[in-house]
Amino acid sequence: MANSHVDLSTAVWRKSSYSNGDGGNCVEVVDDLPGIVPVRDSKDPHGPALAFPAAAWSAFVTAVKSADMPGI
Repeated sequence: MANSHVDLSTAVWRKSSYSNGDGGNCVEVVDDLPGIVPVRDSKDPHGPALAFPAAAWSAFVTAVKSADMPGI
């Protein structure tokens, strides 16, 4: 498997609508990259980001939305 690097220096990050309003538990994503969805912790914007295949991220979000998750 080849090592690939995605330059996120100019990426426009969007905070999840499920993040709470007091600045904690915040996840940010980049929407407009073909085939991948970078994800990071908004409290550490210069820290690492994880890049997921778009189909895997979509399946994850669908599963979370359909789960019965009290308190979230």
